[in-house]
Amino acid sequence: MENQITKEDLRLFAQTIIGELKELLAKQSKENSLEWVKAKVARQLLSISPASLQTLRISGKLQYRKILGSYYYNRKEIENLFSK
Repeated sequence: MENQITKEDLRLFAQTIIGELKELLAKQSKENSLEWVKAKVARQLLSISPASLQTLRISGKLQYRKILGSYYYNRKEIENLFSK
């Protein structure tokens, strides 16, 4: 007799994977809660315009991540940007 995978097996597998991903994301968000800030906060911290922030991003002077159309900037890099 062959081993067959049922829809119930797939459903349980999906639930397990989703549960593990949620745990990992929750752990990661706790560790990095203030490490990345949105563009608006970055502009406020630096007291610059959106265009100036874009220039820093494009020139590679400021590390960023784009998630679902929003830009996030590394808070430590923002703090160290003009202290050099």
